[in-house]
Amino acid sequence: MSKARKTEQTQQTEQTQRTESQDHAADSHDLIRVHGARENNLKDVSIEIPKRRLTVFTGVSGSGKSSLVFDTIAAESQRLINETYSAFLQGFMPTLARPEVDVLDGLTTAITVGQQRMGGDPRSTVGTATDANAMLRILFSRLGEPHIGPPSAYSFNTASVRASGAITVERGNKTKAQKATFNRTGGMCTRCEGRGTVSDIDLTQLYDDSKSLAEGAFTIPGWKSDSQWTVQVYAQSGFVDPDKPIREYTEKELQSFLYGEPVKVKVNGVNLTYEGLIPKVQKSFLAKDKESMQPHIRAFVERAVTFTTCPECDGTRLSEGARSSKIKRKSIADACAMEIRDLAEWVRGLTESSAESSPGPTKGSSTDGAYETVAPLLTALQQTLDSFVEIGLGYLSLDRPAATLSGGEAQRVKMIRHLGSSLTDVTYVFDEPTIGLHPHDIQRMNGLLLRLRDKGNTVLVVEHKPETISIADHVVDLGPGAGTGGGTVCFEGTVEGLRTSDTVTGRHFDDRSALKESVRKPTGALEIRGASAHNLRGVDVDIPLGVLTVVTGVAGSGKSSLVHGSMPADAGVVTVDQTPIRGSRRSNPATYTGLLDPIRKAFAKVNGVKPALFSANSEGACPTCNGAGVIYTDLAMMAGVATPCEDCEGRRYQASVLEYRLGGRDISEVLAMSVDEAEEFFGGGSESGSGSGGGSGSGSSGEAHTPAAHKILRRLSDVGLGYLSLGQPLTTLSGGERQRLKLATHMGDKGGVYVLDEPTTGLHLADVEQLLGLLDRLVDSGKSVIVVEHHQAVMAHADWIIDLGPGAGHDGGKIVFEGTPADLVASRTTLTGEHLAAYVGG
Repeated sequence: MSKARKTEQTQQTEQTQRTESQDHAADSHDLIRVHGARENNLKDVSIEIPKRRLTVFTGVSGSGKSSLVFDTIAAESQRLINETYSAFLQGFMPTLARPEVDVLDGLTTAITVGQQRMGGDPRSTVGTATDANAMLRILFSRLGEPHIGPPSAYSFNTASVRASGAITVERGNKTKAQKATFNRTGGMCTRCEGRGTVSDIDLTQLYDDSKSLAEGAFTIPGWKSDSQWTVQVYAQSGFVDPDKPIREYTEKELQSFLYGEPVKVKVNGVNLTYEGLIPKVQKSFLAKDKESMQPHIRAFVERAVTFTTCPECDGTRLSEGARSSKIKRKSIADACAMEIRDLAEWVRGLTESSAESSPGPTKGSSTDGAYETVAPLLTALQQTLDSFVEIGLGYLSLDRPAATLSGGEAQRVKMIRHLGSSLTDVTYVFDEPTIGLHPHDIQRMNGLLLRLRDKGNTVLVVEHKPETISIADHVVDLGPGAGTGGGTVCFEGTVEGLRTSDTVTGRHFDDRSALKESVRKPTGALEIRGASAHNLRGVDVDIPLGVLTVVTGVAGSGKSSLVHGSMPADAGVVTVDQTPIRGSRRSNPATYTGLLDPIRKAFAKVNGVKPALFSANSEGACPTCNGAGVIYTDLAMMAGVATPCEDCEGRRYQASVLEYRLGGRDISEVLAMSVDEAEEFFGGGSESGSGSGGGSGSGSSGEAHTPAAHKILRRLSDVGLGYLSLGQPLTTLSGGERQRLKLATHMGDKGGVYVLDEPTTGLHLADVEQLLGLLDRLVDSGKSVIVVEHHQAVMAHADWIIDLGPGAGHDGGKIVFEGTPADLVASRTTLTGEHLAAYVGG
């Protein structure tokens, strides 16, 4: 009886515990609640997001997805975590302002995996950006033969240092001088300083040495001998004879001319700084972002500077000592140059050696003991390398410069450290993780997202691809439009509910582009012969001209190497790639595209004043806020506060400047216009300025008619940016908006061949149709358009397809198909063919 009674009591206790657990207060926190979000263009958004589920946020580009997910939810989570540190530590951390939101409840620790490119530092590689290089350095410092030193001896970021001298030591109330020596062994190549390449400036591109300075020897853009102050500094410095041809300079004169240290000189009674031509050019041109340069300046820089592989280290970045130390006949340079999937196999062999040596006493070898010692390190390194392979990046090598990774590759590299993490109940936030992925690779990415969710994490994904939206547990669709036309929740629920909803995303969710009935005939061909950049294997291909050509293939198959690295230099190619636009909060679409120049000139001409008055970065700027429109107050470890300038009320200009009008509008009102409004205004085809103090409608529109401005605005409208305001800071634009802004800028470049690198990046399903129309207009205007793309809609719309593969890395680098999309669907001989056939229902 006692046993039965005990069993009964146990059952009752378990029943009570189950009942209590079901009603436990902790289990009620299964939602992230957002109420009244107003960040950027959000309009009092209120939603509830289920925890431990996969939620996809979609909507047209600029609808407010990133504002809600990154700038509100993830930003507040990060800010609250930072507040748990002491005030002293917070002083060293980036300060974050609280997002514009009424209530944020149920947040968990957020880990953001964005699509920002990795650091552009020349010494940053895939290996240094992850833990792989650090572990390899420790491995070689333990097992490498001959032994050359600690892990730093294998690091190309660490220079060897030797120093000796006297130091003062205090003991009690006495001081005593002692001799001390310091020695640190580094692995940096001394010639290239760990960069792998050495740069050289071609002096023939800087000046004509047969002429004197007075005769205009300089061939640098903008350097004129008669009036340019920079040239006058050299001519009147006294270090060189301005009337003597440069080739006749003595050795001392040439040294001063090219490498002279900065020194004050007097030119026409004005104190100026003289320095050698080489450092001057490096500061004036080479230190700037090439993307922000005017086309003729960019062309000069590309001509004048050459980068060659370092002859001393052969591009490995490492010193001779680091290269001489080997494990099983491989140096650390050899290991980093291997494809990661091959390196993983090599490390697996070392792991097996470690396992074989584990009995220890029976082996008796010092090498066996060393392998046994590093067994935990080998296991950790093996897991990291296997994660690269699993995520589809096995074709990379650890010595690949981080700046050369595409946005999608960089995002997946950042995912590596999270795949094996033991953390649960974390919120992972992804920004379009399928960027740069072939449909074949998207399936693998979907599996990884589901794995993170199934470990008990909340996964939030901003995405446009239907393949990823379809695996969501919960969907939030923002819109209905972009910019001021967006910022509201149009739909919230399941994928099936989205399909039947009447939102823009719902209507286009099952869209499929049909194959063309007829394709254009090429007008010629761009010949590429023996292309061997990166993994290409002596590729010979004729890219047809006068048509829309799509270059495709799985990630790492060699598409970019073919299109960007193998084009003939004289092909007249205009390239629009994925490098990010760099701009401060003072930069906006008007300044970036050059639109502000004709607008300023038009204002100046009508009002009879200087154009500089109409620049918020020049003479017309409000003196209180220096043209920023806001006053920034630094509160140390607290988030800084930005308040609208009281003098100009956020309009950025002096009051006197705002009295000048064009077509009835002042300059601040023009910059507040959207692209579509401005296109109408400067086109002179409507009654602009009515009610704004201008003259009659017809007079105003005629006065504002500015063909140069209208031409740029038409391009912005063509790429689907009609909703952007001219004065909107570049820092507030999404990734897709920035790339289309860059495309609009390059559409004015002279050149017959346009190369676009994944232009569908960040584009909504509905926007892809508009992009296809734009590509057709470019081709119909006589341009040849080559698109590197994975989107099946663009493939189906192409006139010609070049498919690379069959795999990635050393399994790729070959042309596996050339022909029309219809032929590719009919043959189905490649991965691309299979996916395209499934897409068009072939």
